[in-house]
Amino acid sequence: MHKLLATLGLAAALVLPATVSAQTGAVVGGTAPGKAGVAEVVKLTATVTAVDKATRDVTLKGPQGNELTLTAGPEVKNFDQIKVGDQLNVEFIQALTLELKKGGGLVVARTEQKGAAAAKPGEKPAAAAGRQVTIVADVIATDPAKQTITLKGPKQTVDMRIPNPEQFKRVAKGDQVEATYTQAVAMVLAPAAKK
Repeated sequence: MHKLLATLGLAAALVLPATVSAQTGAVVGGTAPGKAGVAEVVKLTATVTAVDKATRDVTLKGPQGNELTLTAGPEVKNFDQIKVGDQLNVEFIQALTLELKKGGGLVVARTEQKGAAAAKPGEKPAAAAGRQVTIVADVIATDPAKQTITLKGPKQTVDMRIPNPEQFKRVAKGDQVEATYTQAVAMVLAPAAKK
């Protein structure tokens, strides 16, 4: 399942973005003083177009014709149940939050947490994976003319435009920004589509 889970993020990148407009989904965003966030949920159904039992490869085709091949590791207990023509229900969630930390004081760092789950033996094939990445960066400069701030993180320095004047005036050199990116993907074998 590690190979399968390692490619779930890639699956979402290849199969999902091109199909967002054709599938159910919602994008929600919001701001509060010193905080901003956006989240997206996409649900779609992909069809299994090929199964290679020797390599444990499964090829999926999204609703707009995008194809992706995933390799199911030995941890996927119910691999033999997957057949060409099966439908997989896929749900993809991603969210980004930014929070201003006045005066700093946090360690500039990048942390990551991961989790995974699989179906029990005898159940329909299913897998879920999630990860959360948090980055703390120092505000090393502000440019009121361009309404940008310069953030120095653990690996790189970036300029970020703050389009909201009320949010921009809250930020000062010496503050920090904590960014948290959360991503989750779930796949479940669904009943075959009726012809």
